Amino acid sequence: MSGPSPISFLSDYGLEDEFVGVCHGVIARLCPHAHVIDVSHEIPRHDVRRGALVLRAAVAYLPAGVHLAVVDPGVGASGENETRRAVAIRAKREQRTFVGPDNGLLMPSADSFGGVAEAVDIGASPVRLEPVSSTFHGRDIFAPVAAALARGAPLAALGEPIESRTLVELQLPEARVSDQTLHAHVLAGDGFGNLLLDAGAGQLESLGAHAGDALALEHSGRVHAARLGRAFADVPAGELVLYEDSRRALALAVNRGSAAERLGARADDEIAVRRA
Repeated sequence: MSGPSPISFLSDYGLEDEFVGVCHGVIARLCPHAHVIDVSHEIPRHDVRRGALVLRAAVAYLPAGVHLAVVDPGVGASGENETRRAVAIRAKREQRTFVGPDNGLLMPSADSFGGVAEAVDIGASPVRLEPVSSTFHGRDIFAPVAAALARGAPLAALGEPIESRTLVELQLPEARVSDQTLHAHVLAGDGFGNLLLDAGAGQLESLGAHAGDALALEHSGRVHAARLGRAFADVPAGELVLYEDSRRALALAVNRGSAAERLGARADDEIAVRRA
């Protein structure tokens, strides 16, 4: 008889308080032999986009099973235009199930495994802990449902079915190429100050750019010199390098520095890239 499915866990809870440990404890009580993999608990507070991007980058390297993610600024909200659902989603490929708020956090990862095969609203799940806190659904709803799924409970037994088309999609900008210029956008910054962009290496190659080429980057009316490289050390310390990162997308860095600080760039800012 096989054991329970592994559970991965991502959140913006941080590690200063008891929240992560309590969710671990709930899972351990309900599914003692489940292996829990902590992806990150240092997602910037309430940053759904950053959580979604980190989850999507990580999930391809995680074992198939249950993926629990909680970045949930809408927790406990009420009213017709404010309520967000708690959901569990089964992807079409590889027996991947995602548990968390229906705010766009889960959808990029589900899409990377073929999209949604089945989804349920778990807000009133029979396995939730009672009484349900208005502000800690990670403990009372999401962790118990993740544990039940790890034990092998069918998705349909844990909530009410919902149409996949009604799930909230994450809104992301889209890079484009025009007039010999790549118009990319900042998706997020990482802990090193690197800027993660929404463009791929193929879009830059369509401009005829190759590793080692000099580039001109325009942001907020200023032009910065950079070079297309494969690694940070392809430019001297303190200089800008545009490279394909581990996510197979373009990113901007300063060798031994911070591109975010150099450019003063934030999420959604446009960066125009041209061959110099």
